[in-house]
Amino acid sequence: MDQQRMFSNASILAWLTYYAEHTQVDLGRTKILDITRKNKNLIPTVESHSSTLVFTEAGHHDIFYRMWTAGLGECQVWYNEGSDPSGPILNKPVKEMINRGINASAAMLILNPNARSTSKIGMRNINFARGSVRYVGSEIRAVILSKMHIDQADTVCIISGESIAVEAALLAPEGTVIAVEYNHSDRRTMEDNAHDFGLHNIEIIDHVDDNTLAGRPAPRLTMLVASASMEQEIECLLKKNPEMEFLIYTLDFQCAASLPALFERFGIGETEVVQIAVSKLNAKRNFIAEPAPWLIWGRGIKKE
Repeated sequence: MDQQRMFSNASILAWLTYYAEHTQVDLGRTKILDITRKNKNLIPTVESHSSTLVFTEAGHHDIFYRMWTAGLGECQVWYNEGSDPSGPILNKPVKEMINRGINASAAMLILNPNARSTSKIGMRNINFARGSVRYVGSEIRAVILSKMHIDQADTVCIISGESIAVEAALLAPEGTVIAVEYNHSDRRTMEDNAHDFGLHNIEIIDHVDDNTLAGRPAPRLTMLVASASMEQEIECLLKKNPEMEFLIYTLDFQCAASLPALFERFGIGETEVVQIAVSKLNAKRNFIAEPAPWLIWGRGIKKE
């Protein structure tokens, strides 16, 4: 058991009892979220659950303002003024609490009448932060994410795939996304995206080597855009997890054709090569073909 937990099982049960006695909410359908623990995402959780019991510590001065800017202003917040599950219970919509912060460790119940539990795969590019990044098309991103098979508690590494890192973090709320951004401007855009989406399970690093990966969980899968540093990245990541899965994106046919041999040299098997072609109807009723990337997938073979 984590000895650093602020909220023990007993305190969680006490808060559940408190809200059971003061509200008519079906607590059997309530999501419990302890944001005092590492990598917990408040905004995406509230967006996808009709009721969320949030455990938090003091010091979140803009928590309700950030929920309001994310479009959650109509959510109802049930809370009390103290740090113990006792006393009168209060109720206000988020839009009337944007000037408040959290001044005591406590639990609050957030009800979202417009919750949608559907997975966000292939979001429109206008949802992402504007900046230096040229985002891949949403349809192509949807295929990439479907090939990644992300689990709720997964750890994945995304190299130069900003929008894919955001959607991966939404799909793995109990996991970790290691986002590698070599360019300073791209890192800033990645930071803006993490802030705007309320994501705390993204760890941004500026390159791949033994030092930057030290102390971080070993990824199950790495999605990367093919580049001059690709071989060094693959070699380093395989040391972290010899059975790692790789999904490589490239628009270069020669690069795609060479990757099966490269995989074989690194002991990566089960190679699969796919090309995606997408065309869209424009305002002049002409179909415009988007760039058609190659996706090359393989899994490391652990040496006996």
